[in-house]
Amino acid sequence: MANPVIGFIGLGLMGGNMVENLQKKNFEPIVMDLSKEAVAAVVARGGSEAASAAELAAQCDIIMLCLTTSSVVEKVMYADDGILSGIKEGAVVIDFGTSIPASTRKIGADLAKKGAGMVDAALGRTPAHASDGLLNIMAAGDQETFDKVKQVLDMQGENVFYMGALGAGHTTKLINNFMGMTTVCAMSQAFAVAESAGIDGQLLFEIMSTGPSTSPFMQFCKNYAVDNVSDLGFSIANANKDLGYFLEMVDGLGTRSQIGEGTSANLQAAFNAGMGSGNVPEIFDYFRNLEK
Repeated sequence: MANPVIGFIGLGLMGGNMVENLQKKNFEPIVMDLSKEAVAAVVARGGSEAASAAELAAQCDIIMLCLTTSSVVEKVMYADDGILSGIKEGAVVIDFGTSIPASTRKIGADLAKKGAGMVDAALGRTPAHASDGLLNIMAAGDQETFDKVKQVLDMQGENVFYMGALGAGHTTKLINNFMGMTTVCAMSQAFAVAESAGIDGQLLFEIMSTGPSTSPFMQFCKNYAVDNVSDLGFSIANANKDLGYFLEMVDGLGTRSQIGEGTSANLQAAFNAGMGSGNVPEIFDYFRNLEK
């Protein structure tokens, strides 16, 4: 696409920074968000606001979504004034969120009936990377549709991986988050058990970090458990949601993840304890107070 008109729905921490990055690259996006402050910031930089998803879709060649859940994506797509009611033939929807792959494939099939395409493009890295166009992007969809938007994806990501058929990007992200959040839960409990046993957390970190267990996640967990610095910007609520999606996906594949079930149970328990807004390494506080 040459000089595509871009619409963007979802201006949270990640989405807002992605839009700012597009504006640095001279795009004038049309946006929607529940936060009037977030919309006003985009408009002040030269963007514009749409009154509905249908109105936005009717004007855009590429519609980007960065929303919280699959149910929200479906609402934006299927509402009477949603994207499907306004989308143009030849347009492409890119879902940057973490969604259920089966939902993604259904939406893609319904878009195809309108002559439009879809790419699921799950994200890695942080909002700070988004602002600089340095995200990791796990993108999927038919090759022709992916190629159509690859140039714009390259503006948002330092590393853009093509995963194959639609849904593979969201599948990969859920697997990635299962691994990451399981690691954080295990390491956080390791620090909690060390505290209960009278082992110095800093010394434990130094020992573990010299071996194969070392990872950036260990550093994040140590930062909170030992230094009381919460610097991994991913909430327990989001992790809990993603593990639920992972287990739903695994069930649909006709198998089971007992490790994922354990991670999900811990995240759900921390969420039920009122810790949902805290960053994931703060689950250390749940483990340190856990009784038989």
